[in-house]
Amino acid sequence: MVLEALFQLKSIQKTLFGQETSARIRWLIVGSFAVVLLLEYTTPPDYVFGYLYICPILLANARLNRARTVQVTLLAAFLTIANLWIPANKAVVASTVADRLIAVMALIVTGVLSDRIRRSEEAIAQQKAQLQAQEQLAGMREDFVSTLTHDLKTPLLGAIETIKAFQRGEFGSITTAQTVVLNTMVRSHHTTLQMVETMLDVYRNDSEGLTLNLQPTDLASLAENVLTTLRELAFTRRIHLSLSYGESDFRRTLWVEGDALQLQRVFANLLTNSINHSPRGGRVEIVLESQPSYQLVKVLDEGQGITPDELPLLFERFYQGHGDRQAKGSGLGLYLTRQIIEAHHGTLWAENRSPQGALFGFRLPTAAMPASMEL
Repeated sequence: MVLEALFQLKSIQKTLFGQETSARIRWLIVGSFAVVLLLEYTTPPDYVFGYLYICPILLANARLNRARTVQVTLLAAFLTIANLWIPANKAVVASTVADRLIAVMALIVTGVLSDRIRRSEEAIAQQKAQLQAQEQLAGMREDFVSTLTHDLKTPLLGAIETIKAFQRGEFGSITTAQTVVLNTMVRSHHTTLQMVETMLDVYRNDSEGLTLNLQPTDLASLAENVLTTLRELAFTRRIHLSLSYGESDFRRTLWVEGDALQLQRVFANLLTNSINHSPRGGRVEIVLESQPSYQLVKVLDEGQGITPDELPLLFERFYQGHGDRQAKGSGLGLYLTRQIIEAHHGTLWAENRSPQGALFGFRLPTAAMPASMEL
């Protein structure tokens, strides 16, 4: 009850203050009109003081509403013209009429322009308020997601370590069937942990930017490491993985100036995406090609391909597509991939293959081979 009374008192004070301010402005306008009227009607008509009505017009526009501004402008224009015949004992010449018409036009233009400026300022203020509200909402959302994902990592890591303890037999012997179940649980928890870490990285990159540890990096070595890591996943999905070097039959090195850890995540995200979109018994291939000015990486699959509606949205945050998948993700893998490639000043794209399948590719600027590798 006390709080409600305080709020009501505050509202009443605001209303009274607004009313008091409005009354002061009205008296200022009346005073301005009185001064100009005195100058106008105590001097001959050829002395035009109507321009001074601009002051009350601007006051009305700044402090009162639009209707009051229109009323003040029309009144000022009327009084400026009326001085031609009031007082009636003064002779009127054409030049005096022209001067007063010009004054009236100036008053009307002032009213119109000041009204437009006021509306523009109100629109700008409204847009600023909306932007501030959106920024605050985005900040709160990102803080919430960051805190949530960070807090989720601890129980996930604890669950993984507990399952591994079961696998080691620390709680007694386990059967073959139990081993299979525990392995599945570990993979599932690792997948969830990767999704949580990806979400945390995405929001951190959006708010703080992506910091890279740049050094000469061989894309071929990264591709081979990721293939080794994902072979078990591919085996469970009955997907055949392969690596080739375009038209060359021999292993090559593709040197770039990059962050090895982040680029390895790019390979993992693209390969995992292709595995998830490939039918059982399908094939996913990494193709590495070296060009004089850039290194080219392509990941090919034999899935259903990409619809025209999906192409512009593939690398947006939380977009998962509409095709059949063997596993659902967070919709952040390709978005994080885009962040990493753009931070390396590279290019990322996707396209359909003929007759079936999709191609995800990226290119990075070529770097010189390290001196230690030339020996």
